[in-house]
Amino acid sequence: MEVTTHAPGTFCWFELGTTDGPAAKAFYTELLGWETEDVPMEHGVYVMLSKDGNGVGALYELFDEQKEQGVPPHWLPYVAVEDADASVKQAVALGGEVLSPVTDVPEHGRMAVLKDPTGATFAIWQALVHNGVTLLGAPGSNCWNELATTDREAAKAFYSTLFGWGIKEEEMEGAGLYTMFMRGEEMAGGLMQMTEEWGDAPSHWMTYIAVEDCDASAAKVKTLDGTVCVPPTDIPDVGRFAVIDDPQGATFSIIKLLPVPVSEGAAL
Repeated sequence: MEVTTHAPGTFCWFELGTTDGPAAKAFYTELLGWETEDVPMEHGVYVMLSKDGNGVGALYELFDEQKEQGVPPHWLPYVAVEDADASVKQAVALGGEVLSPVTDVPEHGRMAVLKDPTGATFAIWQALVHNGVTLLGAPGSNCWNELATTDREAAKAFYSTLFGWGIKEEEMEGAGLYTMFMRGEEMAGGLMQMTEEWGDAPSHWMTYIAVEDCDASAAKVKTLDGTVCVPPTDIPDVGRFAVIDDPQGATFSIIKLLPVPVSEGAAL
């Protein structure tokens, strides 16, 4: 669906940091049908991503400093806030860490990059004239964001306080107890407790992008030199998903969602 504003506590922007900007553009435009627009910036080019004219996110090539620090290619989700400075102060008080302090993006808004107490990285966005993406839930756009964490209870406490998210939990077939972050009656995101099967993987937020056909998209990934980490798999009553590494190593998920009854609320 098309959106114009994002309420505080909702995911509003999605940004890929990559080691090869042109190659990433080629991969995602071919896989998801995205259009691109290059915007020059001080340290390179910021590439705005859109689907049928609607904004769905952006990508940029990691700065030399980030590469030297060993920052890997990654998708970074942004959560809308009313006051970036106040949110950063609260995040630190709750045990979070500031990776990038509050920064002005001239005329557009204010942002900061944070790490939660369990190690997952995310960003916050205080909008001025740029509210964020203008398409959510449709094929080629973000439709879900899910935290895989090493400490469910610590993560629940942190995010519920920082963003005012409510908690709803239920048993899911094949996944065990699943936590949903709620904004009133609407779902804001999900949370899974990582188990020994995850190995040494750190806590992280997973970005899900809707597709029309999960199997066809996963097959196309292979022809574009990407990697299918988790093959197309059914989630009962939810949809069919796969986990993908793009050619530079950034991980994201694709999913063909089943229709959701309006009474159950939107998954965005």
